[in-house]
Amino acid sequence: MDYKEILFEVVDGIAHITINRPDKLNAFTPRTVDELIDAFRTAGWDRQVGVAVLSGAGDRGFCVGADQSDHVGQYDGRGTVGLAIEDLQSVIRDIPIPVIAKVSGYAIGGGNVLATLCDLTIACESAQFGQVGPKMGSVDAGFGTALLARSVGEKKAREIWYLCRRYTAEEACQMGLVNKVVPDDQLDAEVNAWAAEIVAKSPTAIALAKRSFNADTEMIRGISFMGMQALSLYYDTAESKEGVQAFNEKRAPAFRKARDGD
Repeated sequence: MDYKEILFEVVDGIAHITINRPDKLNAFTPRTVDELIDAFRTAGWDRQVGVAVLSGAGDRGFCVGADQSDHVGQYDGRGTVGLAIEDLQSVIRDIPIPVIAKVSGYAIGGGNVLATLCDLTIACESAQFGQVGPKMGSVDAGFGTALLARSVGEKKAREIWYLCRRYTAEEACQMGLVNKVVPDDQLDAEVNAWAAEIVAKSPTAIALAKRSFNADTEMIRGISFMGMQALSLYYDTAESKEGVQAFNEKRAPAFRKARDGD
């Protein structure tokens, strides 16, 4: 695949997959998602690759979710909502190698979900995490909610989604969303060190461990597909469209007014 919105390279058994839209804080479009899926499949089934590292270009954003300026209602790509999110989430879980999220800057919205989905997450001190769906007329009613609750506990997951606050890297680490926090200038070295340790281990044993971890939460995949179907219907409502329009107009959304038709 001819990559235009991501970067992909393999060095010493480590696949580096980078969302390359720094001017948009690495918000993804339908094309970005398709390119990520292709890159993860390529890396995951390459027998010379032992781990994949997902990051965002620049130091301002790991990923801030879907590009809100790219749609009004549905997106224009494939997948239930015009973004092949189900496929991307599945491929991260299904490939037999661990995926490390290397987080610098904002991991917000869909970016926070990606960090949750990755097997491991390492962040620099200036990174920030959080959800924005209910502020934007959206929600990830699948892995982004249910798997998050498995990671940080149900009370904390509900707080994250209901209040849409931002959390520092250290707060994210304390709640179990992040494995380790390091100074900004040490992030690359720390991630590479973790990745090298994994590459040195038995690939079959690692694959079996990942399959076992995933088996315990596999029912969330069904919840996710049902949630995406509901989200597709929600995106066509005036309430959801108000969130996108308010964001693009840089004003506070009037969700209840839009919902009730006032």
